[in-house]
Amino acid sequence: MAEIILQGVSKSFGPQVALADVDLTVPDGAFVVLLGPTGAGKTTLLRMVSGLDQPDAGEVFIAGQAMKGLPPAQRNVAMVFQQYSLYPHLTVRQNMEFPLKSPLLRTPKEAIAAKVAEVAEILQISHKLDNKATALSGGEMQRVSIGRALVRSPSVYLMDEPLSSLDAKLRADLRIELKNIQANLGATFLYVTHDQIEAMTMATHVGVLDHGRLVQFGTPREIYEQPVSIYAAGRLGQPHINILPADLFGPAPHGAVYIGMRPEQIRQGEGQDALVKRVERLGDQTRLHLAFKAHDLTTVIDAHTPLRTGDIVKIEPHRPFYFDADGARMV
Repeated sequence: MAEIILQGVSKSFGPQVALADVDLTVPDGAFVVLLGPTGAGKTTLLRMVSGLDQPDAGEVFIAGQAMKGLPPAQRNVAMVFQQYSLYPHLTVRQNMEFPLKSPLLRTPKEAIAAKVAEVAEILQISHKLDNKATALSGGEMQRVSIGRALVRSPSVYLMDEPLSSLDAKLRADLRIELKNIQANLGATFLYVTHDQIEAMTMATHVGVLDHGRLVQFGTPREIYEQPVSIYAAGRLGQPHINILPADLFGPAPHGAVYIGMRPEQIRQGEGQDALVKRVERLGDQTRLHLAFKAHDLTTVIDAHTPLRTGDIVKIEPHRPFYFDADGARMV
């Protein structure tokens, strides 16, 4: 597989800045997830690596080789899109064979057949190989789309929200399969999503993008436990982090404007009174939606809590985060 390095990569589309001086290293064999809302620059960064777009400034390296001027076909990368991009008139087998039949690869017929069979087995679509693509379910079509990338055994796999159009159960199933495939292959994955669950469950590293800038890069646990800003803190965690005035519970560090508390950073049973506005029972846990000094916040409690709407609970912060007026982390 291969390491990916972006050095000072910038890209604009007219007046719109898509990427701004991005430095990023994707380690060899890592599963890196790019997180951020629409317009953050995630897909543009992926296109810089793939060669579908060229940077206005900066350089992209794959496996130590500069990619400047190289078209996608010469970069040894495979890309999976949100849309399945299958050839509807071809069978599953023919769709999966297609990348291997490129004149650039000159792959023998026997090797093509063996590779397609191997990947189809991994993706559990062997029994669908002779079906037309139009006869497949959405989940099966996405498996074929992923399969077309896997058969090539490229240096890098690039995936642009490949699971976002699937239903919840299929997304969960394919998350597990993709992570297993990546781990078994030792492959380098660069994966775009706005889904924090995908980031937490699949990524070895997460890159948080905001308006074309890489604001934090680290393991999911590092970003969850040590966010550099309110923005980064809000990218991971469910329920979302509670952001409130810094002095709401008492004296705050000098210069702090906001206090940030994830659900587990709110200690219950002591402190000040909060009103239970709603009890949301989710089976394995219960979320409490509270009103505290005219502010709303959410915390998590034992699934079998007897608390009900209208009850009063005592709460206090436990090792919270503090942020300055710009949202940068202070403590």
